[in-house]
Amino acid sequence: MIILDWEKANGLITTVVQDATTKQVLMVAYMNQESLAKTMATGEAWFWSRSRKTLWHKGATSGNIQTVKTIAVDCDADTLLVTVDPAGPACHTGHISCFYRHYPEGKDLT
Repeated sequence: MIILDWEKANGLITTVVQDATTKQVLMVAYMNQESLAKTMATGEAWFWSRSRKTLWHKGATSGNIQTVKTIAVDCDADTLLVTVDPAGPACHTGHISCFYRHYPEGKDLT
């Protein structure tokens, strides 16, 4: 049985969200025990909003629900990788992924 290290994560597990089909990283968010339980119960992504200090059902206002396919745990048990079938863009800007900008801008580091 996997036990998440909530203490090390200060009660908020970093959660990487990936498109189950394309494998593109869509966003990074945080889950607490309640949002993880709601995700497991509903099959849809729920997170904890650090700024609003409340539960957040992804897509509740935009309609861009994320249906969860798998949840994987990293080796330290303090990060989750959630694969989803997205119903639309993950980013509030309308982009498919929140990772649409490059840093430093216009520079390739390879």
